This record gives sequence, C-alpha cells and structure tokens, in this order.
Amino acid sequence: MNLAVEIAGVSLKNPVTTGSGTFGSGEEYSEFVDLSSLGAVTTKGVANVPWPGNPTPRVAETYGGMLNAVGLQNPGVDVMIERDLPFLKKAGATVIVNVCGKTAEEYIEVVERLSDQPADLLEINVSCPNVKEGGIAFGQDPKALYEITKAVKEKAKQPIIMKLSPNVTDIREMAKAAEAAGSDALSLINTLTGMKIDIEKRDFLLANKTGGLSGPAIKPVAVRMVYEVCSTVKVPVIGMGGILTAEDALEFIMAGATAVAVGTANFTDPRATVKVIDGIGAYMKDHGIEDIKELIGCVK
Repeated sequence: MNLAVEIAGVSLKNPVTTGSGTFGSGEEYSEFVDLSSLGAVTTKGVANVPWPGNPTPRVAETYGGMLNAVGLQNPGVDVMIERDLPFLKKAGATVIVNVCGKTAEEYIEVVERLSDQPADLLEINVSCPNVKEGGIAFGQDPKALYEITKAVKEKAKQPIIMKLSPNVTDIREMAKAAEAAGSDALSLINTLTGMKIDIEKRDFLLANKTGGLSGPAIKPVAVRMVYEVCSTVKVPVIGMGGILTAEDALEFIMAGATAVAVGTANFTDPRATVKVIDGIGAYMKDHGIEDIKELIGCVK
C-alpha cells in the first residue's frame, strides 16, 4: 500500500502530521514516537523574538475538548535554529515550522531567518492579532490575508502553507484570497473562539476571558470547512480539528484533504499520531485500496 502524499513538492511518507502547539517542537514526544515515522512534524509557533504568552490560568478542559489561551508562548526563532531544527533533522523528520507574528515585518523576519535552515515547509499562523490594524487577526479579513500571504511568499525560500482561522463568515473567501496571493498549500482549521465561566467564583475561567476551542467537539465544523475549501481551491489542503482516530482522519481525507494533523489528541495519548497512521493503513488493507490517493476527495 502507498500512503505517501505530496504537499507543494515536498513528499510525505504518509498523510499524518502534528497540530502546531500540541507536539512541542518534536523532542518532547520523541520518547513515545519515532519522529521519522510521521508524515511530518509541525512545530509550535515561532516568532522573531521570545514571546511570554498569556497570564494563567490559560488552559481549561471542556466537554469534548479543551480551551487554550496560551498566547503562542515560544522561545523565539534563534532557539528554533540552534536547538530544535538540528534535533528534528537528526531524528529523520520532515519538518513544517509554524510561524507567527504581530506585524508583516515580524513574519518576514522569521521567514528570512529560516531561509537557509532545514525546514521543509513553513506554516503561517494568521490567527495572530495584527497590531497595526487594531488587533483583528490577519486571517479574519480577506484583504489582510492576501497582503500577508503575498509579503511572506515573496521572501520565503520554502513553500508556504497559510493556516486559516474558522472564525470568519465564509472560509472559502479566505481560502481564495490566500491562493490568489501565492500560498502553496492551506491548513485548516485553527481553533474556534470559546469561553468558560467558573460558576463558583463567578468569573472567567481563563485569565484571557476567551480561548481557542479544540478537540472532538469541533470536528464536524472542521470537516465541513475542509470540504468547502477543497471544493473551492486547487492547492493542497491539510485538514485538522478534533482528529482522535483513523476514522476521523479518513473523513478529512475523503472530504478532500491531502494530509491531516493530529492535535489535541496528543495531550491524552502521546502515540495518537502513530495509531492514526496504522489505522489508515488497516482501513486501506481491509477495503482493498492500494494508494491513499484513491481516497483523497472521493466524497463529492
């Protein structure tokens, strides 16, 4: 059976990667997972300088998932280059580096620093607040998304994947804007904005008041959005949002996703990615499918 897929000219041995922010930068999970066995390792978001993240509490369990308002805490791109990328390449991983920033200049600085580094693909997190435009996320306005995609694409040496926010009226418009600006691939969905209140304290449970909802609760929304985007654009899509099992992953693949990312499941089962890969293989064997490409977008 052939599980290999291709994203923007980069070959992945199977269609399973990790959700950014749920797998550290790979080393944290390496005692549980052979990193070279994954389609790719997607790192946590990295900025041009260290980000401290939001005040605590910033994580809360919810029915069918979790809320997080970590705030993209990260040690900065210099640590990524000095520590994380060498480790990942030594481990034999295909690497997708997630990039974040609060201005176009910050994104570009990171992209340029990574230009001669062993990162195979760059995933651009456009859910960051655009500080020059009043704090609205780059990914919530088609014009802003077009401009940031175009600016990053002009400087990037690696193919870029724009990671789309679901917190929009029509995700197809966002996908078209990113594709028109030159994005080589798309990934979706990022978290849905949610809130939890502590009724005993009569206060917000998260210090940030709101957080990003992830986990199984968002999967039906994610599958629908992936289907809509795959039916709208020609670039490959990485689907994500609540994948716990191979069956979950196959829904995204049949909806049109070329690859999938396992995120929140890593917190409850550090071997979730491997189990999903094995499960996809078992499904293909049981159904007499020789190539994963037979399943990609088979539901019209």
